[in-house]
Amino acid sequence: MFGFLMGNSIARIDPAEAVKGAKDGTITVIDVREMNEVAATGKAAGAKHIPMMLLGSKCDPRHPEFDRTLDLEKTVAVYCATGARSASAGQMLTRFGFKDVRNLGGLHDWVRGGGATERG
Repeated sequence: MFGFLMGNSIARIDPAEAVKGAKDGTITVIDVREMNEVAATGKAAGAKHIPMMLLGSKCDPRHPEFDRTLDLEKTVAVYCATGARSASAGQMLTRFGFKDVRNLGGLHDWVRGGGATERG
């Protein structure tokens, strides 16, 4: 709950940097919002949609349902609606062994950084 006091908070990433990295393939973008949120607003173009409740199975390399297209060595930018869930998700990804995890904030930050959206 008070992870920021223990120094395990996730650094923010500049939205324009996330958009550029996603375009050139150096950054994986993950949307951790629920399915109904993505259905209502769309998602960042090219982002993986892994709802927060599925992170433990899809993003933990020890789990049989791990998404093998994820690269633990590649920078990951996580977003949600406002940045709160993505901060928690980023901490989880770090515990799962991802080396460089950043909090993008919300979908609006992606758009502010020049990113396109697509239907989920």
